[in-house]
Amino acid sequence: MGHVSGGIACAGAQRVPTRMIGDILIVDDHPLMCDALAMTLTHAFGLKRVRSAASLAAAEKILREGPLPDAIVLDLNLPDVRGIEGVMSLQKLARSVPLTVISAEVDAEMVTAAMAAGAQGYVSKSLPRPQMVEAFARMWTGEFVTPEEYDADGAGEDGGEQMRELARSFATLTPQQMNILRLICQGRPNKLISYELSIAEATVKTHIAAIMTKINVRNRTQAALLASKARIFAR
Repeated sequence: MGHVSGGIACAGAQRVPTRMIGDILIVDDHPLMCDALAMTLTHAFGLKRVRSAASLAAAEKILREGPLPDAIVLDLNLPDVRGIEGVMSLQKLARSVPLTVISAEVDAEMVTAAMAAGAQGYVSKSLPRPQMVEAFARMWTGEFVTPEEYDADGAGEDGGEQMRELARSFATLTPQQMNILRLICQGRPNKLISYELSIAEATVKTHIAAIMTKINVRNRTQAALLASKARIFAR
């Protein structure tokens, strides 16, 4: 993996040429960050349109209504989602669209999880403007980009593949199953999950059985531990 000055490491994998990027979606609940990033990227790449969403739900609505953007920029910490759940949800709706995670936190496990879930890159919000533009240029010409301090080989080949397999398993969950898993991770019993989601307790049990089958675990505790390992809901 090569390195770029200013804290970005890159590995080649052709996907989308920069010339095709004219319409992007920024998903971040900080207006100043959205505005600054929109101005920076518009000036650097001559973007024709920049749409923004302050929550995952708002971003999903934009993608469903269309047209799809040419690229997505996502903050992992939103009012309605934490961790890589946002990456997986947006990937389902726009699988062919390159998605970049931009975050104030650069945690090695989170970087691994985000990249395993299908992100094109992971960049820090504190990156200087020239290096940030360089990072997006590389991502939008098809390279996978991660912070310079991130050691992709640290987890080993098996570890990286395991994270990708976990991400693929969790990506098969329906939105309602993801809601139930989130509540399981918060320690909610079935009865309370039933109340909070306004569904029958028997329906909760059916969903939990389906969740355990999909992610290949035997009980709620294992499901919660696996979700934590995959950083599905974690900061």
